[in-house]
Amino acid sequence: MKKLVLVFLSFYVVTAFAINFPTIENPRRIVDFNRNWKFLLNDTLIQGSDVKIDDTKWRTLNLPHDWSIESDFSKDFPATPGGGALPGGIGWYRKTFSIDKKDKAKKVFIEFDGVYRNSEVWVNGSFIGKRPNGYISFSYDITPYLKFGEENIIAIRADNHDQPNSRWYSGSGIYRNVRLVFTSPVYIPQWGTSVTTPRINADSADITIETLVKNEMKVRKEIKIEQNLYDAAGNLLTQTDGNVIALKDSTRNLIQNLVVHKPVLWDINNPYLYKIVTRVYVFGLLKDEYETFVGIRSFKFDVEKGFFLNGRSVKINGVCNHHDLGALGTAINTRALERQLEILKNMGVNAIRTSHNPPAPELLDLCDRMGFIVMDEAFDMWKKKKTKYDYSLDFDMWHERDLTDQIKRDRNHPSVIIWSIGNEVGEQWGDTPAEDVDLQKANIALNNMKVKETEDVKKGKYGKNALLTKHLADIVHKTDPTRPVTAGCNGTEDSNPLFQSGALDLIGFNYHESQFADITKHFPQTPFIVTESVSALQTRGYYVNPSDSVIIAPKRWDLPYTNPSQQCSAYDNCRAPWGSTHENNWKIIKKYPHVSGQFIWAGFDYLGEPTPYWWPSRSSFFGIVDLAGFPKDVYYMYQSEWTDKTVLHIFPHWNWSAGDTIDVWAYYNKADEVELYLNRKSLGKRSKTRDDLHVMWRVPYVPGTLKAISRKGGKTVLEKEMKTAGLPMSIKLSADRPAIKADGYDLSFVTVELLDKDGTLCPLANNLVKFSVMGTGFIAGTDNGNENDHNSLKKPERNLFYGKCLAIIQNNGKPGTITLTAEVAGLPVAKTEIRCE
Repeated sequence: MKKLVLVFLSFYVVTAFAINFPTIENPRRIVDFNRNWKFLLNDTLIQGSDVKIDDTKWRTLNLPHDWSIESDFSKDFPATPGGGALPGGIGWYRKTFSIDKKDKAKKVFIEFDGVYRNSEVWVNGSFIGKRPNGYISFSYDITPYLKFGEENIIAIRADNHDQPNSRWYSGSGIYRNVRLVFTSPVYIPQWGTSVTTPRINADSADITIETLVKNEMKVRKEIKIEQNLYDAAGNLLTQTDGNVIALKDSTRNLIQNLVVHKPVLWDINNPYLYKIVTRVYVFGLLKDEYETFVGIRSFKFDVEKGFFLNGRSVKINGVCNHHDLGALGTAINTRALERQLEILKNMGVNAIRTSHNPPAPELLDLCDRMGFIVMDEAFDMWKKKKTKYDYSLDFDMWHERDLTDQIKRDRNHPSVIIWSIGNEVGEQWGDTPAEDVDLQKANIALNNMKVKETEDVKKGKYGKNALLTKHLADIVHKTDPTRPVTAGCNGTEDSNPLFQSGALDLIGFNYHESQFADITKHFPQTPFIVTESVSALQTRGYYVNPSDSVIIAPKRWDLPYTNPSQQCSAYDNCRAPWGSTHENNWKIIKKYPHVSGQFIWAGFDYLGEPTPYWWPSRSSFFGIVDLAGFPKDVYYMYQSEWTDKTVLHIFPHWNWSAGDTIDVWAYYNKADEVELYLNRKSLGKRSKTRDDLHVMWRVPYVPGTLKAISRKGGKTVLEKEMKTAGLPMSIKLSADRPAIKADGYDLSFVTVELLDKDGTLCPLANNLVKFSVMGTGFIAGTDNGNENDHNSLKKPERNLFYGKCLAIIQNNGKPGTITLTAEVAGLPVAKTEIRCE
């Protein structure tokens, strides 16, 4: 049996986390370049790159920025509800800035983490470059175009006019972070280190560091590279000096080695990070310093036994997430990402799939520090388009550079375990035109592929698509040979050229759960992972009884579906036709050790793709957590299975109408049985049998109190109550954090609920809540998880949806106090304070 054993170390430089490493004055200077940009949304022929244009009347804003999220939703936008029912357009960004004369001898780079899309950059009227891909990170050397000691103007054009170009909400503009980087002419280029561990055991680990160093001077320089390894407490553990090399106007790749004694391994339960500081000396003078955070871990995928991390069997319990942040749109915010990951971690999730594009670097940094495994995905399409104006139009010219840049940027993250080169690409079905694959450029040929010589391949039926798969996998392996490559595939081995290519190190199935049990019979030499699963559909707080019949919506993927409610039942009894319920899928995954794990579609609801509906819906029903970050009930099923927490969760709410018969479900663990009471009268005991994941009672509705008690050996484990609520009488505000950083970025998420006179939550409340703030902050967005709410998520008001809504409060860069006020007609005003420190 072929078994992949892949070992890796990781880095990423992030300033958002305090780590006690010693500081030495660094010739490299990194400057936040997000503040005080001018912005104009304009579809006309205005040339915003012209330095003579008067931009004083343009809007002033800070980055990251997503202009689309500011709009109300409409079915008339060309993105369609599939793209989030929000506008695209062409946006111009300009910034006037000065560079000190003392920096004239420096190199100056501008780094963009992502611009959606078709970005073009000018400095002082000179065109610098273009990147069509809206998810890729890139940089430019702007040194030759700068006026040192004078004012400079940078202009960026983001063109998201041609729609639709995405199957989900993409956002628009400079939606990720921007920075300036100052270095000497002798420096380490962007993503210029690669760290691996060829050997790890309990006593020691060998670390190999490859460093790219560049001398842009026309004079030969004697250069020495020093590597320093620090532990998480900032103690210097070991260092090594390289040989002196001579460079003149050229680049050199140097390989050096370190040994760590008694290494602390990076693990999902203990995400321990070291740091390598690489210093570049010229004639003994420090010229550059480059930091690389490092996690030491080993892993392998076994055909029969699944996934192992540091020698320990681990089931990958992952979710797929799109990149929007609900009411914030796609504008990246570290705290918003961290909140999402905290919610998922609490559920028991240990892995993230970056569906279906390169993620923000902050996500990977958080996964490194919080202990998540990552499937880092590149493309949603290759040559064959999925929407009229998507990346397929740019694939020929840009795929090799984009894929290489993604791997270089992300290869040192310990959280990244798997590379995915595509999701449900059209090349799985049929051939591509002859001109679609430049075989000479790809430097591949059929006779050096691991392809079975079937008649179909010989006839060319699958040849070009298999070759394209091999070409993409080769790009990844050339840049990072330490991790497996997969793709999210729909077909089987008999019909799928991606599998026939032999280029995939992991067989990846999207859905097809009926085939999981026998997968090793079809792929006896390649490990298996479920790259996408479930596609169940739920609206938080909405229930369709009886609950023991499954609603398939739509009946077939290409058929329309209508339902007057425009909602989906939050019992686990509604799914898409290609998918499964959560419970049925998990029963299969947990049963078979050869299934390395799964990535559930989806962790969070997201804007766009409102399956099974179309307008008036504008966001998805797939999430285990809704768009506002409020968990749906099935969240607690996973928590009972995937964590050591003691769980007892009963639902639905207990506000119904006379004559209703309601199915009451309970998710629980660490107990033999659950007994349910209604108004102190026992409705019986229930126990899970065989592979059951919940228990149920069918109860004629009577107002009052439901009480569930879980017991083990006759002793109470947990008790939960649910009461019928009366009319709302007060507003409850709950901030996730009462104190935030005064850095201009940090957030507090405030949940709003209404309570009756006895303090019982009103689960059906839909009142309008109006928000206002005073002090050192502002309202960054409001949300409620309603897939059919058409009001802009930036408005300072929101209706409650099944008893909840959310206000997102952001610091304005100053210390002090933010006072949030919430008003509901007919109720006392509620206030809460958030400190900014």
